[in-house]
Amino acid sequence: MRLSLAAAAFLMLVAGSASAQDVTPPGFRLPPIAGGPMTPAKELFGRVAHPSEGPERSIGFYSNGCISGAATLPLTGPTWQVMRPSRNRFYGRTKLIDFIERFSRRVTTNTSWAGILIGDMSQPRGGPMLRGHASHQIGLDVDVWLRQMPPQVIPMPQRETIMSTMVVSEDRRGVNRYWTPDTMQVVKDAATDPQVERVLVNPAIKKAICQQARGDRSWLEKVRPNWGHDYHMHVRLGCPAGERSCRPQRDVVPGEGCGSVLDYWFTDAVLHPQPGPSPRKPPPPFTVAKMPGECAAVLSAP
Repeated sequence: MRLSLAAAAFLMLVAGSASAQDVTPPGFRLPPIAGGPMTPAKELFGRVAHPSEGPERSIGFYSNGCISGAATLPLTGPTWQVMRPSRNRFYGRTKLIDFIERFSRRVTTNTSWAGILIGDMSQPRGGPMLRGHASHQIGLDVDVWLRQMPPQVIPMPQRETIMSTMVVSEDRRGVNRYWTPDTMQVVKDAATDPQVERVLVNPAIKKAICQQARGDRSWLEKVRPNWGHDYHMHVRLGCPAGERSCRPQRDVVPGEGCGSVLDYWFTDAVLHPQPGPSPRKPPPPFTVAKMPGECAAVLSAP
């Protein structure tokens, strides 16, 4: 099969690391794949168009699992809009859908924002993605852009190309002029929701929050520094109570996470990493056989 230049460029992105807000070429569709024991799991889960039938469950861990009976977030709501809809990553647990609705309403009450822009959630049946994430596999993760939703509905073609707002300074050590009190309030509104377990942000954003937060600072415990996350925050919910198929993450480290504990993130070795002496040997493909056993059934279910 011959591919267009745009599609070929996209496949190059798929093969390597890519930004979570990369633009998909118009009209691009993944070619069919027969599949086999050594086919990477991401190639199979990335091609499923619809959630499975059956009861709603998260199976496995955030970075190695799948979803049965996933719920769908409407692409447009009164206080949210889904970006990059062509990726088909707007699925999750019902508790995640409920959180987005609740959180987005709270943002409109506590800030001047008209609502929030939603990035990636999970694929229809979860599982590993072709690009952009290691987690987001069990329907309990959502990326929220650090750019306010406009009061009008964004046309679908524009949702594929509009970029989010970078709020981290060029030297990666602080925030820029696009970081505002409203932006911090949005992070706080997510972190103070009782269903939220973690909010992942760029270390420079965490440092700014440590410097600027006033009053009750207990919510800072949930805000964790992580690579990237300079134009969006990654919100993670905990496993549903009593659901043994969902493997929880360790509890967050107690305390605000400010001061000297952040120093590591701003060392020269972290901010300006040097390439290794020789290319690393690529790991073997991550196949469905390496996932929780029930995920094979979820993948093939009607």
